[in-house]
Amino acid sequence: MNEPLVWIAAFLVLLDVVAVWLLYKGAPFIPTKREGVEKILSLIEKRPDLKVADIGSGDGRILIALARQGIEAHGFEINPFLVWWSRRRIQAQHLDHLAKTHWQDLWKADLSNFDVIIVFGVVYIMGRLEQKLDRELKPESKVISLGFQFPNWVHKEKHGSIYVYQK
Repeated sequence: MNEPLVWIAAFLVLLDVVAVWLLYKGAPFIPTKREGVEKILSLIEKRPDLKVADIGSGDGRILIALARQGIEAHGFEINPFLVWWSRRRIQAQHLDHLAKTHWQDLWKADLSNFDVIIVFGVVYIMGRLEQKLDRELKPESKVISLGFQFPNWVHKEKHGSIYVYQK
């Protein structure tokens, strides 16, 4: 990949992260470390019809890891530059038949068709997100939260700062 393009993209992402955080008070972009991505993959029971949503999908690294496992993965991201970067990374690896990034506010996204939800939220959205997921998720759905707990749900598993919930 062209190194100057990477630096320009990184600068634009950083600029946009600040703007998105200031305007929408969303979670800042903090890339999930390789070990975290591997742990997430180990927590998902793979099956052919599985659909996973990554809320706040950032640069698409979790989507890419899921698609490499043959899992249909949809990312929801409000930061337009991260959406662009994620789509570029997904296309470069020829995974766009399984991984999709949607430029969409999570509050407007319909999550009812997903079996697993992955979220990196911030503490002040977790109560509202818990209510949204209660309304939309089908029975037996799994929710994996990185870093933050839901206020009323009891997690089924905890692995460091990763919380696993079963609806």
